[in-house]
Amino acid sequence: MVNGYTAASLRDALDVRAAHKVVPYTGGTDLMVENRPDATYLFLNKIPELKQISLDEDFIRIGAGVTFTQALADSRVPPIMKDAVSLIAAPAIRNAGTFGGNLGNGSAKADSVLIEYVADAKLRLLSVRGERIVDVDRFYLGRKKLDLAEDELIVEVLLPNTGLERYYYQKVGGRNALAISRVAFAGVFAAEDGKITNIAAAFGAVADTVLRFQDLESRMLGKSLEEAKALKDEYLKAYADRMVLTRGRVSAEYRKKVCMNLLDEFLTQFGI
Repeated sequence: MVNGYTAASLRDALDVRAAHKVVPYTGGTDLMVENRPDATYLFLNKIPELKQISLDEDFIRIGAGVTFTQALADSRVPPIMKDAVSLIAAPAIRNAGTFGGNLGNGSAKADSVLIEYVADAKLRLLSVRGERIVDVDRFYLGRKKLDLAEDELIVEVLLPNTGLERYYYQKVGGRNALAISRVAFAGVFAAEDGKITNIAAAFGAVADTVLRFQDLESRMLGKSLEEAKALKDEYLKAYADRMVLTRGRVSAEYRKKVCMNLLDEFLTQFGI
Protein backbone atom coordinates (compact mmCIF):
# COMPACT_ATOMS: atom_id res chain seq x y z
CA MET A 1 0.00 0.00 0.00
CA VAL A 2 1.34 3.45 -0.98
CA ASN A 3 1.33 6.16 1.68
CA GLY A 4 0.72 9.68 0.49
CA TYR A 5 -1.30 12.80 -0.17
CA THR A 6 -3.19 14.15 -3.17
CA ALA A 7 -3.21 17.92 -3.61
CA ALA A 8 -6.04 19.63 -5.48
CA SER A 9 -4.35 23.05 -5.54
CA LEU A 10 -0.86 24.48 -5.46
CA ARG A 11 -1.57 25.97 -2.04
CA ASP A 12 -2.55 22.55 -0.70
CA ALA A 13 0.61 21.01 -2.15
CA LEU A 14 2.85 23.64 -0.56
CA ASP A 15 1.16 23.15 2.81
CA VAL A 16 1.71 19.38 2.67
CA ARG A 17 5.30 19.86 1.51
CA ALA A 18 5.96 22.17 4.47
CA ALA A 19 4.38 19.88 7.06
CA HIS A 20 5.59 16.44 5.92
CA LYS A 21 8.61 14.77 4.37
CA VAL A 22 7.17 13.70 1.03
CA VAL A 23 8.31 12.71 -2.46
CA PRO A 24 6.45 14.91 -4.99
CA TYR A 25 5.44 13.31 -8.29
CA THR A 26 3.07 13.76 -11.21
CA GLY A 27 3.58 11.06 -13.83
CA GLY A 28 5.71 8.79 -11.65
CA THR A 29 7.54 7.21 -14.60
CA ASP A 30 10.86 7.17 -12.72
CA LEU A 31 9.33 6.23 -9.38
CA MET A 32 7.74 3.14 -10.89
CA VAL A 33 11.13 1.44 -11.16
CA GLU A 34 12.26 2.36 -7.64
CA ASN A 35 11.62 0.32 -4.53
CA ARG A 36 10.89 2.85 -1.78
CA PRO A 37 8.47 1.11 0.59
CA ASP A 38 8.98 3.62 3.40
CA ALA A 39 8.43 6.75 1.28
CA THR A 40 5.42 9.05 1.59
CA TYR A 41 4.30 10.58 -1.70
CA LEU A 42 2.65 13.82 -2.77
CA PHE A 43 0.60 13.43 -5.98
CA LEU A 44 0.51 16.66 -8.03
CA ASN A 45 -1.32 15.63 -11.19
CA LYS A 46 -4.59 17.31 -10.24
CA ILE A 47 -3.11 20.84 -9.94
CA PRO A 48 -4.10 22.99 -12.96
CA GLU A 49 -1.40 25.64 -12.34
CA LEU A 50 1.35 23.09 -12.93
CA LYS A 51 -0.05 21.90 -16.28
CA GLN A 52 0.04 25.15 -18.23
CA ILE A 53 2.31 26.56 -20.95
CA SER A 54 2.35 30.32 -21.38
CA LEU A 55 4.36 33.03 -23.08
CA ASP A 56 5.36 36.42 -21.72
CA GLU A 57 7.76 39.17 -22.77
CA ASP A 58 10.85 37.24 -21.69
CA PHE A 59 10.03 33.56 -21.28
CA ILE A 60 8.22 30.50 -22.52
CA ARG A 61 6.89 29.24 -19.19
CA ILE A 62 6.45 25.47 -18.99
CA GLY A 63 4.64 24.18 -15.91
CA ALA A 64 6.33 21.41 -13.97
CA GLY A 65 3.31 19.17 -14.58
CA VAL A 66 3.34 19.63 -18.37
CA THR A 67 3.84 16.28 -20.09
CA PHE A 68 6.22 15.76 -22.98
CA THR A 69 3.30 14.89 -25.24
CA GLN A 70 1.62 18.17 -24.33
CA ALA A 71 4.80 20.11 -25.11
CA LEU A 72 5.18 18.41 -28.50
CA ALA A 73 1.71 19.61 -29.49
CA ASP A 74 2.24 23.23 -28.39
CA SER A 75 3.51 25.73 -30.99
CA ARG A 76 5.08 27.90 -28.28
CA VAL A 77 7.61 25.23 -27.26
CA PRO A 78 10.82 25.74 -29.31
CA PRO A 79 11.88 23.10 -31.84
CA ILE A 80 15.12 22.31 -29.99
CA MET A 81 13.12 21.18 -26.96
CA LYS A 82 10.68 19.24 -29.11
CA ASP A 83 13.55 17.42 -30.82
CA ALA A 84 14.83 16.29 -27.43
CA VAL A 85 11.59 15.25 -25.77
CA SER A 86 10.32 13.48 -28.89
CA LEU A 87 13.07 10.91 -28.29
CA ILE A 88 12.13 10.20 -24.69
CA ALA A 89 11.19 6.54 -24.36
CA ALA A 90 7.83 5.49 -25.84
CA PRO A 91 4.53 7.37 -26.30
CA ALA A 92 3.12 5.98 -23.04
CA ILE A 93 6.06 7.43 -21.10
CA ARG A 94 5.83 10.78 -22.91
CA ASN A 95 2.12 10.89 -22.11
CA ALA A 96 2.85 10.64 -18.38
CA GLY A 97 6.38 12.02 -17.92
CA THR A 98 6.71 15.70 -17.02
CA PHE A 99 9.25 18.50 -17.11
CA GLY A 100 9.29 18.78 -13.33
CA GLY A 101 9.88 15.08 -12.92
CA ASN A 102 12.73 15.08 -15.44
CA LEU A 103 14.39 17.82 -13.37
CA GLY A 104 13.57 16.36 -9.97
CA ASN A 105 15.10 13.02 -10.85
CA GLY A 106 18.51 14.72 -10.73
CA SER A 107 19.95 12.75 -13.64
CA ALA A 108 22.48 14.02 -16.19
CA LYS A 109 20.71 11.79 -18.73
CA ALA A 110 17.47 13.81 -18.54
CA ASP A 111 16.68 14.83 -22.12
CA SER A 112 14.79 18.05 -21.38
CA VAL A 113 17.40 19.19 -18.84
CA LEU A 114 20.16 19.19 -21.48
CA ILE A 115 18.15 21.71 -23.50
CA GLU A 116 17.49 23.80 -20.42
CA TYR A 117 21.24 23.99 -19.79
CA VAL A 118 22.13 25.14 -23.30
CA ALA A 119 19.21 27.61 -23.31
CA ASP A 120 20.19 29.28 -20.01
CA ALA A 121 16.82 28.29 -18.56
CA LYS A 122 15.67 29.33 -15.12
CA LEU A 123 13.52 27.40 -12.67
CA ARG A 124 10.73 28.81 -10.57
CA LEU A 125 10.59 27.19 -7.13
CA LEU A 126 7.86 27.77 -4.55
CA SER A 127 7.37 27.06 -0.86
CA VAL A 128 5.15 28.49 1.86
CA ARG A 129 8.12 30.80 2.55
CA GLY A 130 8.02 32.36 -0.92
CA GLU A 131 9.48 32.08 -4.41
CA ARG A 132 12.98 31.48 -5.75
CA ILE A 133 14.19 31.79 -9.35
CA VAL A 134 17.27 29.61 -9.91
CA ASP A 135 19.48 29.14 -12.97
CA VAL A 136 19.26 25.50 -14.04
CA ASP A 137 23.03 25.00 -13.92
CA ARG A 138 23.04 26.14 -10.29
CA PHE A 139 20.08 23.91 -9.46
CA TYR A 140 22.09 20.78 -10.28
CA LEU A 141 24.72 20.23 -7.59
CA GLY A 142 25.80 16.73 -8.70
CA ARG A 143 24.29 13.34 -9.37
CA LYS A 144 20.88 13.21 -7.64
CA LYS A 145 21.78 16.41 -5.73
CA LEU A 146 19.56 19.45 -6.25
CA ASP A 147 19.29 22.95 -4.83
CA LEU A 148 15.76 22.18 -3.66
CA ALA A 149 14.71 22.56 -0.04
CA GLU A 150 12.50 19.89 1.52
CA ASP A 151 9.56 22.33 1.58
CA GLU A 152 9.98 23.55 -2.04
CA LEU A 153 8.35 22.44 -5.28
CA ILE A 154 9.52 22.92 -8.84
CA VAL A 155 6.71 24.97 -10.38
CA GLU A 156 7.89 26.21 -13.79
CA VAL A 157 10.69 25.98 -16.31
CA LEU A 158 11.46 29.37 -17.84
CA LEU A 159 12.99 29.19 -21.33
CA PRO A 160 14.06 32.40 -23.11
CA ASN A 161 11.56 33.14 -25.85
CA THR A 162 14.22 34.19 -28.37
CA GLY A 163 17.67 32.98 -29.37
CA LEU A 164 16.97 29.26 -29.71
CA GLU A 165 16.18 29.24 -33.42
CA ARG A 166 19.60 28.11 -34.68
CA TYR A 167 20.64 24.92 -32.97
CA TYR A 168 22.20 21.48 -33.29
CA TYR A 169 20.98 18.46 -31.32
CA GLN A 170 22.03 14.81 -31.27
CA LYS A 171 21.26 11.90 -28.96
CA VAL A 172 23.41 8.79 -29.14
CA GLY A 173 21.83 5.65 -27.68
CA GLY A 174 22.05 1.91 -27.98
CA ARG A 175 18.99 1.76 -30.23
CA ASN A 176 16.58 4.03 -32.08
CA ALA A 177 13.67 3.73 -29.64
CA LEU A 178 13.36 3.52 -25.85
CA ALA A 179 17.01 4.58 -25.61
CA ILE A 180 18.68 6.03 -22.54
CA SER A 181 21.39 8.40 -23.75
CA ARG A 182 24.97 7.23 -23.89
CA VAL A 183 25.90 10.72 -25.05
CA ALA A 184 23.64 13.66 -25.80
CA PHE A 185 24.67 17.03 -27.21
CA ALA A 186 22.92 20.35 -27.76
CA GLY A 187 24.35 23.53 -29.22
CA VAL A 188 22.87 26.99 -29.82
CA PHE A 189 24.38 29.61 -32.12
CA ALA A 190 23.67 33.24 -32.98
CA ALA A 191 25.50 35.90 -34.99
CA GLU A 192 24.77 39.53 -35.79
CA ASP A 193 26.56 41.86 -38.20
CA GLY A 194 29.06 39.11 -38.94
CA LYS A 195 30.04 38.61 -35.30
CA ILE A 196 29.20 35.67 -33.02
CA THR A 197 26.82 36.82 -30.30
CA ASN A 198 26.04 33.46 -28.71
CA ILE A 199 27.60 30.03 -28.83
CA ALA A 200 26.55 27.47 -26.25
CA ALA A 201 27.33 23.76 -26.05
CA ALA A 202 26.10 21.24 -23.49
CA PHE A 203 26.84 17.53 -23.03
CA GLY A 204 24.48 15.11 -21.30
CA ALA A 205 24.84 11.58 -19.92
CA VAL A 206 28.64 11.77 -19.69
CA ALA A 207 29.26 12.97 -16.12
CA ASP A 208 27.47 13.41 -12.80
CA THR A 209 25.69 16.45 -14.19
CA VAL A 210 25.21 18.11 -17.57
CA LEU A 211 28.48 19.69 -18.72
CA ARG A 212 28.71 23.20 -20.11
CA PHE A 213 31.86 25.36 -20.08
CA GLN A 214 30.83 28.98 -20.48
CA ASP A 215 34.38 30.26 -20.04
CA LEU A 216 35.41 28.31 -23.14
CA GLU A 217 32.36 29.51 -25.06
CA SER A 218 33.34 33.11 -24.33
CA ARG A 219 36.50 32.69 -26.44
CA MET A 220 34.32 32.74 -29.57
CA LEU A 221 32.07 35.66 -28.63
CA GLY A 222 32.57 38.74 -30.77
CA LYS A 223 34.62 36.85 -33.34
CA SER A 224 33.87 36.73 -37.05
CA LEU A 225 33.39 33.32 -38.64
CA GLU A 226 36.85 33.54 -40.18
CA GLU A 227 38.40 34.39 -36.83
CA ALA A 228 36.46 31.56 -35.21
CA LYS A 229 37.70 29.11 -37.87
CA ALA A 230 41.26 30.10 -37.08
CA LEU A 231 40.60 29.34 -33.41
CA LYS A 232 38.76 26.07 -33.99
CA ASP A 233 41.59 23.61 -33.35
CA GLU A 234 42.62 25.45 -30.19
CA TYR A 235 38.98 25.60 -29.11
CA LEU A 236 38.44 21.87 -29.56
CA LYS A 237 41.65 21.08 -27.69
CA ALA A 238 40.52 23.22 -24.76
CA TYR A 239 37.31 21.16 -24.55
CA ALA A 240 39.21 17.89 -24.83
CA ASP A 241 41.52 18.94 -22.00
CA ARG A 242 38.62 20.01 -19.79
CA MET A 243 36.31 17.04 -20.21
CA VAL A 244 36.71 14.37 -17.55
CA LEU A 245 33.94 11.86 -18.21
CA THR A 246 32.50 8.94 -16.31
CA ARG A 247 32.18 5.39 -17.55
CA GLY A 248 28.63 4.18 -18.09
CA ARG A 249 27.29 1.57 -20.48
CA VAL A 250 30.29 2.42 -22.65
CA SER A 251 33.83 3.55 -21.85
CA ALA A 252 34.76 7.11 -20.93
CA GLU A 253 37.13 7.14 -23.94
CA TYR A 254 34.26 6.33 -26.30
CA ARG A 255 32.08 9.01 -24.75
CA LYS A 256 34.82 11.63 -25.07
CA LYS A 257 35.44 10.80 -28.73
CA VAL A 258 31.72 11.08 -29.50
CA CYS A 259 31.47 14.36 -27.57
CA MET A 260 34.34 15.88 -29.51
CA ASN A 261 32.92 14.71 -32.84
CA LEU A 262 29.54 16.25 -32.03
CA LEU A 263 31.11 19.54 -30.94
CA ASP A 264 33.11 19.61 -34.19
CA GLU A 265 29.95 18.95 -36.24
CA PHE A 266 28.08 21.71 -34.39
CA LEU A 267 30.79 24.23 -35.20
CA THR A 268 30.98 23.09 -38.82
CA GLN A 269 27.20 23.41 -39.26
CA PHE A 270 27.43 27.11 -38.46
CA GLY A 271 30.43 27.82 -40.64
CA ILE A 272 33.25 27.42 -38.13
